[in-house]
Amino acid sequence: MVHPLIGKSAPSFELPGADGETYTLTPGSKGVPVALFFYPKSGSYGCTKEACQFRDALAEKDLFKRTKVEIVGVSSDPVDKQKEFVEKQKLTYPVLSDAKGEVRKAYHVGKGLFGLAETARVTFIIDSKGTVRDVLDTTLNYSAHAKFVSKWLDKLEAEEKKVAAPSGAPAAAEPTEDTAAPEGPTAAELGRAAEAVEA
Repeated sequence: MVHPLIGKSAPSFELPGADGETYTLTPGSKGVPVALFFYPKSGSYGCTKEACQFRDALAEKDLFKRTKVEIVGVSSDPVDKQKEFVEKQKLTYPVLSDAKGEVRKAYHVGKGLFGLAETARVTFIIDSKGTVRDVLDTTLNYSAHAKFVSKWLDKLEAEEKKVAAPSGAPAAAEPTEDTAAPEGPTAAELGRAAEAVEA
């Protein structure tokens, strides 16, 4: 079943963060993609693994740094539980408390594990204009979420490059953009490098 928010503007919201401060998320306002992930419980095995995978991706993956993706985690845990979770796992992005379930409702996030988990594990990828592009809903497969975000950041970055490319190019050349040479030195640069080596 297709999620009702795909292709629509992502709802803005305010929630208390782990530091007790109110965090406002207005998708599209900063002109960067947003990965918003809802998870069942701070401190549980799968949720800890998932949260740490996002933390590590932000620190180590060029794609996450280049796209300036905003990662935001949300669960129904109270602020003090979120604070403990963030400090223990050294999380570097906002982790918010949706104790009343209002944001889960706005994003159509239901219960997980056939109703056994208060919140399903659901990740939303929102583009730089604030539109929900895709949703991954899998409570058990916690490791799929960071990979899902990576795949989408790659796609969004390619789209941005396409838009930034000069529009005067002939229409026939368009399909070749997907098969463009990988990033790196151009043929001319390689030629110059080869000449330098020979010299």
